[in-house]
Amino acid sequence: MDSETEQQLFARKRLGWRRTAPGMASLALFALVALSLLAATWLIFSTVRAERAERVQAAQTRDVLDTLREIVSATVNAETGQRGYILTLDRRYLAPYQLGAASYPAAMRRLHALLDPVADRPQRDLRARVEKLADAKFAEMAETVSLVDDGQILDAKERLLSDEGQDLMTELRATAGELEAIEEGRLRQAAAITLRLESRMAPLLVGLLGLILGALVLGLWQVVRGARAEALAATAQDLSEARDRADLLARELNHRVKNLFAVVLAIVRMSGRGDPAAKATVDKIAERLHALLRSHEVTQGDGALQTIELRELIETALAPYRLDGSRYRIDGDPVTLRSTMAVPLGLVLHELATNAVKYGSLATAEGTLAVEWKRDAKRVRLTWREDGAALESPPAEEGFGSMLIAGSARQIGGTIERSFHPTGVEVTMEFPVG
Repeated sequence: MDSETEQQLFARKRLGWRRTAPGMASLALFALVALSLLAATWLIFSTVRAERAERVQAAQTRDVLDTLREIVSATVNAETGQRGYILTLDRRYLAPYQLGAASYPAAMRRLHALLDPVADRPQRDLRARVEKLADAKFAEMAETVSLVDDGQILDAKERLLSDEGQDLMTELRATAGELEAIEEGRLRQAAAITLRLESRMAPLLVGLLGLILGALVLGLWQVVRGARAEALAATAQDLSEARDRADLLARELNHRVKNLFAVVLAIVRMSGRGDPAAKATVDKIAERLHALLRSHEVTQGDGALQTIELRELIETALAPYRLDGSRYRIDGDPVTLRSTMAVPLGLVLHELATNAVKYGSLATAEGTLAVEWKRDAKRVRLTWREDGAALESPPAEEGFGSMLIAGSARQIGGTIERSFHPTGVEVTMEFPVG
C-alpha cells in the first residue's frame, strides 16, 4: 500500500471519527448533567442530615423543657406544701412538700444528662444557676419545716414571710425561662436550616429534570446519528469494494490493450520484414503506435510518476498524430498535476484530440489548434480552441465522449464547457491545483 493510499485511509478514519464523536455541545451538556447530579446528591444528603439534626434537636428541646418544668413544678409543689404546713400545722400539707423534695434530685440528674454532652457555655452556666437556686430553695424550705418540727413556729413564720424564698423562686423561674428560650432558639435555627435546604431542592430538581430530558434527547440524536454513520460506513465499504473491482478490471483491460499494441507492432514489423522500401513506412507506423501507447498509459494512470507537467500531458495526448508544428500552438504557465488529476484530465484531452482528428480542425489540411492556459492562485483556466473546421450544428445527442468529459469534470473538481463557433469548437476548462 503506497503512502497516498495510507493517507487517504487515515483521513477517512479521522473523518469517520469526527462524524460519530460527540460534539462540544454534547460534552458540555453531559458535564452539566453530571455536575447537577453531584449537586443534587450533596443537597439531598445535606437536607437529610439537617432533618435528622432537626429531629434530634426537637427531641432534645422537648426533653429539656419537660425536665425544667418538672424541676420548677416540684419546687412549686414543695413550696405550697411547706407554706400550708407552717400556716396550719397540718401535717397533711407535708405530702406535696415531700413529693417535690423526692422528685427534684432525679429531675436535676436528668437535666445534667441532657445538657452536659451538648451544652455550650451559656447553657452550662444557666443549668448550674438553676441547680444552685433550686438547691437553695429546697434548703430554705427544709430549714423552715425543721423549725416547725422543733416547735419554733414563730421563727419559721418569720422566715416564711421574708423575701428570701420569694426571691429564690422568682429567680429560679427566670433562669429556667432563659434556658428554655435558648433551647427553643436552637430548635428554630435547626428548622430554618432544614427549610432553607428544602427550598433549594425544588428548583434544583426541576433544573436537573430538564437537563436529563435534554441529555436523553441528545442521546437519542447521537444514536440516530451513529446508526446513520454506520449505514454510511457500510455503503462506503461497498463502494470501496466496487471501486477495487473496477480498478482490477481496468488494470486487466490496460494489460490486454498493451498486449494488443504489442501484437499490432509485431504484425507491422513482420509485414515490412524483407522489404527495404517499406522500412520507412513501418518505422513511422511503429513510432506512432509507440506514441499512442504512451498516451494511453498516461491517460490510464499506468505511469510510474506520481506527478506530471500539464504541458507534457497535452503533448502526450497530441503525440500520436504527428502534427505539423505550424498547425498547433501550446502555451501556458508551468503547472504540475498529481496523478489523481492527470488521469481524468488526460482522458478529456485524449477525447478532444481524437475528436479533432476525426471531425474537427485536425481532420482538414487547413485546420489549426491552440491550447493555452493560465494559472491564477490555486486554479487553472485552460482553453482548447480549434479553427478551420466549421460545424453545421452542435451534436443533437450526447455520446460516450460527452459523458466521459462530464464525468471527468466532476473528478477534477472543476468545470468543462464547450461552445461551437463558425470555424470550429472551443472548450474551456477550470480546475484546482494543489
